[in-house]
Amino acid sequence: MLQDGLDFPRLLISALRGGSGKTILSIGIIAALLRKGRAVFPFKKGPDYIDAGWLSMAAGRSCYNLDTFMVLPEDVRASFLFRSFSGGIAVIEGNRGLYDGIDLEGSTSTAELAKLLQVPVVLCVDATKTTRTMAAVIAGCQQFDSDVRIGGVVLNRVAGARHESILRRSIETHCRIPVFGAIPKLGKQDFPERHMGLVPTPEHRWALDAISAIADVIERHVDLAALEDAAGSAPPLHATEHPQVPAAIRDTDPPAGSKPAVVGVIRDAAFQFYYPENLEALEAAGAQLVYFSPLETETMPDVDALYIGGGFPETHAEQLAGNTVFKKTVKTLADDGLPIYAECGGLMYLGQELVLAEKSFPMAGVLPIVYGFSKKPQGHGYTIVTADRSNPYFPIGGELRGHEFHYSRVLKWSGKDSDLVFQMKRGAGIVNGRDGAVVQNVLATYTHLHALGAPGWAPALVRRATAYRRSKKPYTV
Repeated sequence: MLQDGLDFPRLLISALRGGSGKTILSIGIIAALLRKGRAVFPFKKGPDYIDAGWLSMAAGRSCYNLDTFMVLPEDVRASFLFRSFSGGIAVIEGNRGLYDGIDLEGSTSTAELAKLLQVPVVLCVDATKTTRTMAAVIAGCQQFDSDVRIGGVVLNRVAGARHESILRRSIETHCRIPVFGAIPKLGKQDFPERHMGLVPTPEHRWALDAISAIADVIERHVDLAALEDAAGSAPPLHATEHPQVPAAIRDTDPPAGSKPAVVGVIRDAAFQFYYPENLEALEAAGAQLVYFSPLETETMPDVDALYIGGGFPETHAEQLAGNTVFKKTVKTLADDGLPIYAECGGLMYLGQELVLAEKSFPMAGVLPIVYGFSKKPQGHGYTIVTADRSNPYFPIGGELRGHEFHYSRVLKWSGKDSDLVFQMKRGAGIVNGRDGAVVQNVLATYTHLHALGAPGWAPALVRRATAYRRSKKPYTV
């Protein structure tokens, strides 16, 4: 048992609203600290894959998500402690505005996470066309919740030296917190935005150059030593025991046997959205993970189950449609009972067709769904589903919390209502207020789950994989 708290440096980068530049600031701070020889542990608040991918690349290690809607607060805290207590500096990127949550009380907000983890907040403020008023806005944030500790400010999109001087003096005088730096207006060539966030890192080869460029900017315009001091001022974070793997992963029971079940993971530029906790949970449950891509090969390795995450298959529709051998293998194995779990982009790949600009691209044909696309998100935000029908991976009556984000929409659903096993309590789903399409041992859904919030998912998939391995026959295409 620990009598004293765990004392380690940590910072949370937040903002007054989305689009203020906190992701680029977080990336730059992480990369600049890494240049100084610091070990940096990156985290992303909220459900996010794209920003987390950039943070991971900047830090040279996995970025973990901290979300108190999908995961119990005690498990969020345990995950954070386990992944950041070993030394170095923990840097968390918030989401949206500091106090923005899902209700009047600000539940699931960045501010609530800051209080849970007792971490100082650095506000990234967009200084466009404002001066002294910004001090009033920041003072309001300070007074809104006195339990949230705002440790300082970084000014972004500053017009020049005079603009910076007025802002700096106003904030430091009236708010009595330091301005750690002032970043000038930057062009978009290094960090183009798409899909309500930065471009996914696997989609452009110049990601490392972009990270290096923003690190240069941070080194020139931000006082890194002062930021480190602020991180070091975080109070001890009390815990009842030394940090360990969160219980949702630690308490799994791998199936007995000398040979682990092989779970294939399709991972490439089309299917890239995987929480590292989900992959770790599968391994903790006894799986051996094998990665491959239909963009690179026609051949699927010998697997006992398949996990297809989210992404943007529409950007690679022609190439995916053209790999007929791989598609046929997926369909054959699904018909044979191969356990498959798919989320969002994986759901679309398992369907009949993707229709883009009136051109149709045939997919794997496992599910009787045809998809079209819109310029606006068709599902965006947190989801709550209840598994109310028999399915391979979740008990009937169990509630699951996740999130969805997709531009695709169902043009045609040819299945039965009984083939959709999730009732939507919150969110859009597939059709008619339902989600979770099931065929044989396939379950595909628009909802993304986090393993720490759905601790039964990984063991269930591995159990199915183990049973399939014992009964399967060699396949040929």
